[in-house]
Amino acid sequence: MSEASKATASCLCGAVKITVSGDHKEVGACHCTMCRRWGGGPGIAVYVGKDPLTIEGGDNVGVYRSSDWAERGFCKTCGSNLFYRLVEAGDHYLYAGLFDDQDDFAMTTQVFIDEKPGYYAFANETKNMTGPEIFAMFAPPAEQP
Repeated sequence: MSEASKATASCLCGAVKITVSGDHKEVGACHCTMCRRWGGGPGIAVYVGKDPLTIEGGDNVGVYRSSDWAERGFCKTCGSNLFYRLVEAGDHYLYAGLFDDQDDFAMTTQVFIDEKPGYYAFANETKNMTGPEIFAMFAPPAEQP
């Protein structure tokens, strides 16, 4: 694997370092109440899915199970938000501000747009999805009789 297909990220204090495989440049903003309460504003993250990632300083990572389907990781030393993970699927979203190189990032999506408060708005043209649209996208397939 070439170095070009890896990205590095770290928390504020440097106790946690993350390396992820793949070329991840698309950034999304989540306006759900939980993301805003957890981080003080919208959660702005890069979807890395199931691509391999390594975490150095894993003893410094705390995990909070925020719902039946997801958990949130943070640095136990400095408190930096590290990731949002869909537990069953194993998909990761890494917070965009952690990445060492953010020059080529582009905001492409906003989710839970129906929960976004009126006091801010992004100028970017993005795909916008409501909470019900997100839940429908990740819902397990309906059982057939």
